[in-house]
Amino acid sequence: MEVKGRGTITMYSEDSNHGMSENNNNNIRKMRNLVPVPVSLEELKEYLREEFGKDEVDVDYINALMSNYKSNPEDWEKYIYYDPHRYTRHLVDDGNGKYNLMLLCWSEGQSSSIHSHSNSHCFLKVLEGQLVETLYDWPKVGEENECLQKQQVVSVEENQVAYINDAIGLHCMENPSNTDTACSLHLYCPPFDECYTFDERTSRRQVAKVTFYSIKGIRTPFACLSSEEARRLKQEAKN
Repeated sequence: MEVKGRGTITMYSEDSNHGMSENNNNNIRKMRNLVPVPVSLEELKEYLREEFGKDEVDVDYINALMSNYKSNPEDWEKYIYYDPHRYTRHLVDDGNGKYNLMLLCWSEGQSSSIHSHSNSHCFLKVLEGQLVETLYDWPKVGEENECLQKQQVVSVEENQVAYINDAIGLHCMENPSNTDTACSLHLYCPPFDECYTFDERTSRRQVAKVTFYSIKGIRTPFACLSSEEARRLKQEAKN
């Protein structure tokens, strides 16, 4: 899969070549009037599968589609599993292998590491609470032992959608509240099982495995499962 032109995901290609694709807020606001309004998470899943079944998928269209869904806790309560020591990732839909849709649960004060996105398009919608995104530049050659450079810090409020890819930069997400939990819905296209994490003080990177705490509302039988393992178990269940 590769990006050809501004904001377009072209499906079925073997290679990844992602250029920068910034969301234009005016375009997204206009497009929100042209795309469906999912009345439930299940309906959102159906619309997403329909869109990703096409040869080309527009980034702004997916952003608008996710924005049009208004969070309803009854839709996603079965995916909620909190862990006091880390945020948790829960697979909602594997998108026929084209994308992963997942719900993340953030206990009070929890945050992610600074990380990349393995040449994936990444959409994030806050379902409950608030998240803070800190965006960083990629470390340049020769800066491996220097601090990462911050681009900006942005608050993502309930029902807002954010977008990032590796051409935009690195980021970390945090639940800034010391009293309230937060939940967020994420779509990654294509799915990935590992990414880079970074030390803010030294810019040093390491490979981190991406795993699931639960799959479609069912706690994983082991500590966590990767995307590949989740797909394998799903196929075995069908057989």
